[in-house]
Parts: sequence; structure tokens; C-alpha cells
Amino acid sequence: MFRFFLLLCMVSVNLFSSFAHSEEWLDDFAKRVKNKTSKQRVPGYLFALVEEGKPAKMVVSGKTASNGTAITPQTVFRLASVSKTFTSILMAKLVEENKLSWQTPVKQMTNEFSFDNVKNLQLAHVVGQSSGFSPNAYDNLIEANYPVKRVLSMLTALKPLCTPGECYTYQNTLFGVIEEYFEENNTSYGQQLENEVLRPLNMKGASVGRASLQASSSWAKPHVAIAKNKWRSVPVSEDYYRYSPAAGVNASGADMVKWVGALLGEKPNIIGPHIIDQVTQPRVKTKREMHRRLWKRYLKDAHYGLGWRVYDFDGHRLNYHGGWVKGYRAAVSFAPDQKVGYFMLMNAESNLINDFTADFWASYFEQYDEKQKLLSIAKP
Repeated sequence: MFRFFLLLCMVSVNLFSSFAHSEEWLDDFAKRVKNKTSKQRVPGYLFALVEEGKPAKMVVSGKTASNGTAITPQTVFRLASVSKTFTSILMAKLVEENKLSWQTPVKQMTNEFSFDNVKNLQLAHVVGQSSGFSPNAYDNLIEANYPVKRVLSMLTALKPLCTPGECYTYQNTLFGVIEEYFEENNTSYGQQLENEVLRPLNMKGASVGRASLQASSSWAKPHVAIAKNKWRSVPVSEDYYRYSPAAGVNASGADMVKWVGALLGEKPNIIGPHIIDQVTQPRVKTKREMHRRLWKRYLKDAHYGLGWRVYDFDGHRLNYHGGWVKGYRAAVSFAPDQKVGYFMLMNAESNLINDFTADFWASYFEQYDEKQKLLSIAKP
């Protein structure tokens, strides 16, 4: 009996220490971020830990520009390809409303482009990055400011690498079809996202398009590297904004807290759990993800769902997406089983953001697993 009591005391002490450590790991992570960004002289960033039902823990650093104001939780950033996570939820809501289905043929979404060059190309293949077209087809034409309709017309003549749904082929240009669909229905992607997602979630600083970004009371200016650890502010590019469903959304840290909270299930009347489950179901394998620097030591499996990357991160389910356009980097991720999320926004093209996301989740899951182990021992 005494031995059992002694064991119980030891477990209780370890459990208390574990809970104390769980408060410290985030501070340690924040210090690593600060040290590395300081060495690179990254102009500005913010990141946050979001746990369902709890106040978010956000760290903010730097300025909107060298001669700008301090970045705050209300400062708006470009989300780049993190926009695709918004598009996936928007389209899933339209599917739920029976306005579309994931099996809707792309040629039925637009009267102007037939896509007869691809057999059975569907909405799910567009949002799920499995169209079969060569990866990043005609991104160079986006950056050369070719008209959207011209690029889509060129896609209708492009021979696919595989049958839709059979291989992972990441695209930006093909998302122009979604904007075409809305325009042919007398609305726009920005208006529909506002109506279905941004306004219901009270994301007051979030918007679509360059004009909206620059109209924000506080917005982070884009920065590109001009030398080692040296950055220069540049004008905001319009190029990828013309493909809004792929890369046209803007948001502040405060907005992203609401977005991640909704993904964790805090707003089931707006984004139901079935919608989240639907878009984060693994669909096509993404083998190249398994070889990403720092990530490769943790990833056991990697797929793409509908607008989301779906990972087995050292035995834990993780949904993730990153974004990169001229002058900005962004990342968003959440662990559905633990009801925990993380995002980071930067106004500089620093690859550190990739390492930080992997580091965050490695640190989080390490303390989480330790805590769960002690809790299981403490059970009678």
C-alpha cells in the first residue's frame, strides 16, 4: 500500500512538472523564432497558438516597413496560397447548399472554356490539386501578367500528365475557373467569400484583392531579399491576386485566430464538422513532401485533400497549408484530434517559416505525448 502511495506521489509530481513544462515550451519556441528572425533581420511577423475554447497566445514582432509602424494583431498580411484553405471551405459550403457538387464537371462551371482536353475534370480535382496538368502549369504567365482568360484558354489545349484524381499536380492558374464560375453567376469570389465565410466569422480585417489590402488601416508591406540578411520593400504585385481563389485573400492575426478557431470547431453553425472532415480527407499522395527539410524527420505520410495538406506528423494527424507570393510568406495548420492550431504570417520571403512550423508541432506534440503518458499512468 505504501509503495502504491509512493508511486502515486511520484506520478503526481511528474504530472505537475509536465503541466508546468507545457507552459514553458511555447516560450522556448518563441525565443528560437526571435533569435533566428533577428539574425536574418526579418522585417516583421506574427504567430499564434490557438486552442479550442481558450484565448489565443499570439507573438507579434517588427514593423510594417523600415519606416512604418509596429505590427499589431490587426495588421493585415497577404495569405498567398493559404487562400486555398478558404476556397476549399467556401466550395464545401456551396456543395452543402446543393449549388454545386464535388463531381461537377469543370466544363459545366464555365460556358467559355470546354476543357475537352481532359476527360472528366471535376471541381474536386481543381480544389484537390489532382487535375493531371503539369505542376504549376503557366505560373510564369501569371507572373508575366497574362490575362486570366488567355491562360485558361491555353490550359484547355494542354495535354495532362495523368487522369484527373490519379496524381498530385499542384496548380494556381486552374483556380481561375472558380472565379469564372462566380462571374458567370453575376457575383465574384470575393463577394461569395465575404457572404459565406468572412462576415459570418466576424473577420473584420479580412478581404480579397490588392485594393482591399492597401485600404486597410494597418497593412504589412512586402519585402524581398537583396543580399544576405538584407531586405527591401517592394510594391504589392497584382499578378496572383487575379487568381483570387488560389492566392487572393488578406487577413490579420486577429482574423486568423477566428479562422483557426472555426476550423477547430468553435463555429459549427458556420463551418460544421462534416465540412472540415470533408476537405481534410486524404486524396492524393504527395511524396515530395516527405523530403522537406526538417519536416522529413517527423512525416510518416503525406497527402493532399481539398485545399489542405494532410500529414501523419510523428503519429499525429496534422492539416496544413503554406503560402508564398512576392514579399510575403504564410502558414496555417491544425491538429484536429488535439483541437489545437497554429499560424504564422511574415512580410518577407524567408524560408524560416517552414522550419518554424515543423519546430512548433514537434515541440507541441512532444509535451502533449509526455502529458498523455503521465495521465494514463495516474489513472487508477
